[in-house]
Amino acid sequence: MNSEILLRFVSAIGIIFLGVGMYWLANQFLLSRAKSSLTSLPNPLPNIPVIVYFTTPDCAPCKSVQRPALDKLTSLLGEKLHVVEIDATERPDLAKTWGVMSVPTTFLLDARGEARYVNNGVARVEKLMEQIQTL
Repeated sequence: MNSEILLRFVSAIGIIFLGVGMYWLANQFLLSRAKSSLTSLPNPLPNIPVIVYFTTPDCAPCKSVQRPALDKLTSLLGEKLHVVEIDATERPDLAKTWGVMSVPTTFLLDARGEARYVNNGVARVEKLMEQIQTL
C-alpha cells in the first residue's frame, strides 16, 4: 500500500514538472518568435522598455483588466515606458507572426528591443511592474 502511494506521489510530481517545463519551453518559443518579428511592428522602437499588447474589440478582460493596468503603468512610468497596442482582428498576420493564440497577450521588450517576457492572458499591474524593473 505504501509503495503505491509513493509511486502516485512521484508520478504526480513528474507530471507537474513536465507541465512546468512545457510551459517554459512554449514561452521561450514565443520569445524567440518575437525577437525575429520586431521589424513587423508599425513604428521604430524607442530606446526604452516597450510593451507590445495584443487585443481585440470583443475581449472583455482586455477592456476591464488589461487596459486599466496598462493605463496605470503608463501614468506611473510616464516617458520611461512605451505601449504598442495591436488589434489582432485588424492585423491577424502580425498576431500570427508573433505567435499570439489568445488575447490579451503582452510582450515586454527591453530598451534594446529584445523580447524578455511574454504574458498569455491578463497580466496585472504588479506583475508587469516587476517584469519592467528587471529590465
